[in-house]
Amino acid sequence: MKFLFDEVSFATSKLVTKKYSTSFSMAVRMLSPKIRSAIYNIYGFVRFADEIVDSFHDYDKEFLLDKFERDYHLAKKHKISLNPILNSFQETVEKYNIEEDMVAAFMSSMRSDLYETNYTTNEEYETYIYGSADVVGLMCLKVFVNGNQEKYEELKEPAMRLGSAFQKVNFLRDLKQDAEILNRSYFPNVNLKALDNKSKKEIIDDIEADFEYAFQEGILKLPMEAKFGVYMAYRYYRKLLKKIKNTPSSKIIETRIRISNPMKINILARSYIKYKLNLI
Repeated sequence: MKFLFDEVSFATSKLVTKKYSTSFSMAVRMLSPKIRSAIYNIYGFVRFADEIVDSFHDYDKEFLLDKFERDYHLAKKHKISLNPILNSFQETVEKYNIEEDMVAAFMSSMRSDLYETNYTTNEEYETYIYGSADVVGLMCLKVFVNGNQEKYEELKEPAMRLGSAFQKVNFLRDLKQDAEILNRSYFPNVNLKALDNKSKKEIIDDIEADFEYAFQEGILKLPMEAKFGVYMAYRYYRKLLKKIKNTPSSKIIETRIRISNPMKINILARSYIKYKLNLI
């Protein structure tokens, strides 16, 4: 009888993905049907944890995050949770052998968002990036390779670099909210409230290096079930980065830079043509 409850749980994770991120949900739909649900389940988990630390300002965030983490461990132990997001995630963790240290690293970075507001050293910054983004890429890679450990080891570094690139683009996109509402500054030794062209260029050059490595050494070598969906997400974030790159430094802090829905459809169409012509 749990089968029906699992279906409801998976549908909940899918709904969360669609409601919170039209771009990511579009990319997930380009994955093989065999693995879509698992990626929705991962996104639902990381989205809810992120939502706690970023949005629930009128509530005890520490209590909510602690409870969310405790409930996850109970779900993993008992292989069920009445929280449908945790129920679906624990099933994916079990099925694809996602290591516990990945989940722990992610929760550690989320917890740092409760207290840390200014990252002043590269070590702090890289630790945060690893937990908040790299391990999410690794969780997804676990699904993509479906138990092929040799393939996982081959693609591990590119998956982390792609996760890093996505997160760094998010930092630039969300500069206004992070600086003005959450009072956070992720990039070390950069005054984001007065971002200059030199600092902006250094950040973007770093992101572009991550993207290039991830594409050449990772995306091109992904299993067919995953390649187009990941490529779609990659193209979307490259387009977002290009838009940020063409935006004056002084303007980035003033607004949240977005890709319009028609442009998203255009990216999808162009990506599909390249995919069908075996250009990726």
